[in-house]
Formats: sequence, structure tokens, C-alpha cells
Amino acid sequence: MQHCAVVAAIVCLFNSVSAQLLQLDEELEYEVSYLGIPLGRIRIVTEGTEPLGDRPVVRAVAYMESYPSIPFLSLRSEFRSWLDTSAAFSHRFEGWMKQGNEEKRGKAEFDYQRRLIYAEEWENGRQILARTYPLRARMNDGLSLLFAARRFVFSGKSYRFPTVVTGDTVATIIHFVGRREPVRISALPYPVQTVYFRGVAHWTGIYGLTGAFEGWFSDDEARVPIRAKMRVYLGSVTVELVRWRRQGWRPPEVHVGKAQ
Repeated sequence: MQHCAVVAAIVCLFNSVSAQLLQLDEELEYEVSYLGIPLGRIRIVTEGTEPLGDRPVVRAVAYMESYPSIPFLSLRSEFRSWLDTSAAFSHRFEGWMKQGNEEKRGKAEFDYQRRLIYAEEWENGRQILARTYPLRARMNDGLSLLFAARRFVFSGKSYRFPTVVTGDTVATIIHFVGRREPVRISALPYPVQTVYFRGVAHWTGIYGLTGAFEGWFSDDEARVPIRAKMRVYLGSVTVELVRWRRQGWRPPEVHVGKAQ
């Protein structure tokens, strides 16, 4: 009976949020390029809902893979996040990455009741980290940050998102400036109406991701990421939406007199 009550809570809470942002089975695919050279693809899937302890959560996953034709880059990774139904923060994170002959795996659990973070990491099958440390705020991971940005993109405010990266708590600053801009992508014959934001990652992530970044999300209730620019080891790369599956959604066209 208790499990049924949790499932019912999941359905109720998730439905209230999904009407505007989260949608089960949403699948977004992006191409990553550097100076116009395609490097690889990213696929992000909102898989479903489930109970995590006594709380309902939304499970999301991101798959990243470099193209075999790129000789200097060999990268595969998979990241999973158990999102709060508000889409504002995370309850759990698991990541796996293989780059060349190196394989890394890690996980973090955020115990908000006990105010503790449990983090573990492995390299090539050998555990290199097992740490418990204080939890002082609602946390995000690399994947849940994307959903948090979608939630707050219309806020017109700046936020500091506490973020867990490689077993440590760092900060991601995002300025949701609210500027409307038309963006052209190769997947569409018309410019997309978007909302622009910018930020700074005070950490170093996968393939050297760090520092300043920019993003453009669709100017509608779905708030789908359309394009992003960020810094990695190579330099500045562009991430652009190439395919999507979202029920009832069509990228919004530019409205005359609204674009800036």
C-alpha cells in the first residue's frame, strides 16, 4: 500500500510539472562541432518516473559519443540523473566514461534528510574515492543542470547552482537575461524563436568543459535546448539540436516584432 501511495504521488506531481517542462519519453539529439567540423553526438532522454526512498523522482539519461572518423578523439559516456519533480535539483547521479584506454565511473547520492552527500569513484575498475561530506544546499550534477536551466530560463534572474563534479562541490553561475533571439539550425527551414542565457562553470568536466558558456532555449513552455556554445580542450564548440521526439512539440517560429 505504501508503494502504491508513492506511485500515485509520482503521477500527481509529475503531471503538474510535465504540462510545462518535463515530458516522459522526450528524446533530444545534438551534434557537437568545432570550427564547423562535426565531432560527435549527444542524446538526452527523459526515461520515466520512479520512487527513490520515499520521494518521487524523474529519471533522465545522456549518451555522448565521438564520431569514429575523428582520429584524435575517442570518447563514450553515459550519465544518469534522478531529478526532483520540480526539475530544479537532483537526488542521485551516476556516470560512466571511456576515453581511449581509460575508463571512469562515479556516483553521488544526496541525502537531504541527513544533509549528507555520498560520493564514490572508480578508474579502470579500481576505487579511488569513497567520501561522505556535508550537504548544505540542493545540489545539481552535470545532467540535472540542463533541466534546472530549462526551469529557470524565463526567470530574468541570476542563480548560483551548487554542483557536484568528481566528488567535490563546486558552483555553476547562470545569468538568465531573458533576451529573445532568432536562431537558425540546419534541421529546420526557418529560424527558431529562442531565449538566450549565459553562464560560467567554475569546474572542469568531461573533455575539459569549463569556463564561460552560452545557451539558447526554445521560447515556449517546452524550453527545449536549441543551441549552446562552450569551452573544452579544443576550444569553443557548438552543440546544436538535430533531432527530437516530444509529443505535440514543434520548434517555435520567430514572431515578427518579438525577436531582438
